[in-house]
Order: sequence, then structure tokens, then C-alpha cells
Amino acid sequence: MSVKGGDMAEPMNGGVGQGGEVRPEYVDFTVEDFPGGLAACLEAILMVADQPQQVDDLARVLAVGKDAVEQALTALRESYERQSRGFELRCTARGWQYANRAEFEPVVATFVTDGQTARLSQAALEALAVVAYRQPVTRAQIAAIRGVNSDGVVRSLLVRGLVREDGVDPESRAALLVTSPLFLENMGLDSIEQLPSLAPFMPDMGDIVRQSQNDEAAL
Repeated sequence: MSVKGGDMAEPMNGGVGQGGEVRPEYVDFTVEDFPGGLAACLEAILMVADQPQQVDDLARVLAVGKDAVEQALTALRESYERQSRGFELRCTARGWQYANRAEFEPVVATFVTDGQTARLSQAALEALAVVAYRQPVTRAQIAAIRGVNSDGVVRSLLVRGLVREDGVDPESRAALLVTSPLFLENMGLDSIEQLPSLAPFMPDMGDIVRQSQNDEAAL
């Protein structure tokens, strides 16, 4: 998928796709271009989505009919159930989303909390720092800052009780994450305001300007 003009915020009509749906201008593919077709495209999208997705939005992005999306999602859910997979495709009022099956919760909880008293991984520390200094923040914003999907480490921080959900983002409707009282306790702080400033760790602007001038002189 390519983006024309580098802006996907206001998609414009770019043609008609399968099922008579209007294709956004930035879409230059059809679902038939990919192995597995529509079902595989939906799997790929839902696998990286950090919140439930509505059928209307999925149909618009893929430029296919809403009925086709609904049928494909239902077929996927039934397929997972027949295969007794460890995850399921769950449909709620907020939309469709992957989730681990309820009966596997003990297994998942054991994995996530294993070694809970041990030091946090580098990835978890990065995600925790983003939450601490940018809160409230969504999972998507954490991933954007870190440059990598952060669902796993965020889930670990939630289970450890270091972060918690506190409301939803008014635009994306994604859950907002903030640090917890346990985080403050472990850090020896009374409030977030006592977090150390990031200024000492930021590059000096004079050094940046001088380096830029040196680079230009070397060209």
C-alpha cells in the first residue's frame, strides 16, 4: 500500500472498488493482490490494530463491500473456534479484535508475570518511560514513539500494575494509559511532577548546529 502526497488523514475518492465501494485515493491495490484475499487482509490489519475495528472502517480502507467484510470476519471467527486456537476473533459493540481465549487466561497470566520481580526488559523500560513522560498516552502513540509494536510490553506493564488504563482518547477512542500508584511507590515519588527532567539527557542545540555546519562544509 502506498500513500500519495504523504497524507492519509483526508482520503479522497479515487475510484470504485469491489462491491461498488468508493476507493480512497491512496489505495493502489485490491484485496485479490494478496495471498488469502480479503480474509488474510483482515487478519493482517486486526493483528496490528491496538483497538477494536468497525466493519465500516475496514470496508472503507480495503475498498470492499461491508457485507463481504462481515462475512469474512464471521468465517474467520468460526474457523478459529473449529481449530481450538489459543486466540479468538471477538466482536463487541466497539468492533472486531483479536484476544486470547478465556480458558487460556491462566497460561497467559503465568507467562506475563513470570519473573515479575526481575528487572524490566529494555523494551518495557522504554514503554514505561513513554507513559511516564507523555501520559496520558495510547498504545498507538507508544508504538509511534518507539518505532515498534508495543502491545506485548504494555500488556506486561499492565499486569505488573505499573501502568493502568484511565479513560479513552476522544478522537481514536483508544484506551489512555497512565502510570499507577505502584509506579510512584517503586520510584520513590509522591507525584509525577517529581519525575526528573529530561533536559540533561537531551542533545545540546549548539552541538547540533555545529555538527550540521560541519556536515554542510564537508559536502
